Amino acid sequence: MTKKNKPFVFYNALKKVIGLTGLSRIFGLVRDIATTNLLGASIFHDIFVVVLKIPNLFRRFFAEGAFNQAFIPIYSDFEKENQKDATDEFLNSLAGILISSLFIFTILVLIFAPVFIFIFAPGFYLDPMKKDISINVLRIMFPYLALISLVAFAGGIQNTHKKFSIPAFTPVVFNICLIIAAILVAPMFEMPVYVLAWGVLLSGVLQLLIQILPLWRINRLPIPKLNINNPGLNKFFRLIFPAILAGGIIQINLLIDTIFASFLETGSPTWLYVSDRLVQFPMGIFAIAIGTILLPTLSKYDLNFEREQFILSIQKGQRFVLFIGVPSLIGLFFCSEDLISTIFYRGAFTASDVINSSYSLMAFSFGLPFFMLMKVLTPAFFARKDTKTPMYVALISLIINAVLNYYLAFILNYGHVGIAVGSSIAAIVSVCILEIVLYRDGFIKIKNIFNKFNLNIVISSLFVIVFLYFCTSKINFIEISQSERIVFLLIKVIVSIIIYFAISRLILKKPIRFLFD
Repeated sequence: MTKKNKPFVFYNALKKVIGLTGLSRIFGLVRDIATTNLLGASIFHDIFVVVLKIPNLFRRFFAEGAFNQAFIPIYSDFEKENQKDATDEFLNSLAGILISSLFIFTILVLIFAPVFIFIFAPGFYLDPMKKDISINVLRIMFPYLALISLVAFAGGIQNTHKKFSIPAFTPVVFNICLIIAAILVAPMFEMPVYVLAWGVLLSGVLQLLIQILPLWRINRLPIPKLNINNPGLNKFFRLIFPAILAGGIIQINLLIDTIFASFLETGSPTWLYVSDRLVQFPMGIFAIAIGTILLPTLSKYDLNFEREQFILSIQKGQRFVLFIGVPSLIGLFFCSEDLISTIFYRGAFTASDVINSSYSLMAFSFGLPFFMLMKVLTPAFFARKDTKTPMYVALISLIINAVLNYYLAFILNYGHVGIAVGSSIAAIVSVCILEIVLYRDGFIKIKNIFNKFNLNIVISSLFVIVFLYFCTSKINFIEISQSERIVFLLIKVIVSIIIYFAISRLILKKPIRFLFD
């Protein structure tokens, strides 16, 4: 078998990761149903989702964001050289640096928690009740950052060894802990938001514990050691600082969204969170799954000078996320109110919350294919140890997002919907720039953009749009019963999928094989 006809190298791994991340996302939806049912779009749920973003933001620095983007290519180099002692020394030294940094940073945040609330949620800081609750919630859950960062470190090691199952399954533990906390424990307490915060912390402990055995089995369980003179660390730090800046800018985008949302009316952070969670569903199942596998795969192709396979992997990664992302955009846009009312309209989550959440979901949906493409395109740079280009692109995205958020949310008074629109436009611009750079460097070809496959996506999607447009105007999901919502939504989804795949089959004959062969 020639390299040209070589099967898509991470197809089998992709199926496994998609299955496990899909399971995690299903549990994630159940978790969000449980928390919104418990708290609704109240100040308590607003506080929970906003404060949870703080450790998750820094998680991108210390964990799967900048850290793994610098770590995996270097670790792949060590594994290629097959020098166990040198590899162990690098892992031990890196583990020592990571743990020490996380410990110091966590202590500082616990001490200066009011300062962090002022920075991340100034709107909450100005309200005495919101301020006090936010500070308490932050102090309970922030150590989660240290735990989940070590989990991501362990996952990066396993992914490099083509062990994807446990890292992909790990988020399920987080969701299960929150579900149990929201349904069984929190209702018994006067301040259930504190119970949810403790649930977050407990999930971090459990997620870390389940990493020990997999690392021991591949003989890569680090023993932390403070050795800043390790030569591997020098390479690591040269890569990580631009990656931190790039990741930092991306996270500042999220911070800006959070800051603006904290000044909007009560419920806005929850409406944004609910709609974002539905956008993250196809993101997590497909785009993040393929990005997880793509980085170590592309790193190895780069090390072995397999440029053709490198290009092919990018091409098929894009094909895959567009084939899923475009119809997902259409479904989320036309079924926004249907989805949110079916999933979240219960308990303390009202009809008004459904309508407001559906508006931001429609705005987010336009950015979905581009959010997904980011997970395919950025590994193409990090695998070649180019961390500066994503940094510059992220900076441009930051400026666009900040300006649009302020203008749309406050000048034009679109509120939380304006924030969602700003995020989508920033993602579209970022992807366009990354595509242009990759085309300039010869990793993307015009013929791979304007081809039969992408034409099929457009034509098949148009048929789905026609179907959903006429169906959407016929039924008001808020006014019907829950059982009716489920039935009608399933009909819409199933018929849309059938139409999409039927048209694709007519045009491509074998669309799934076209994706991977």
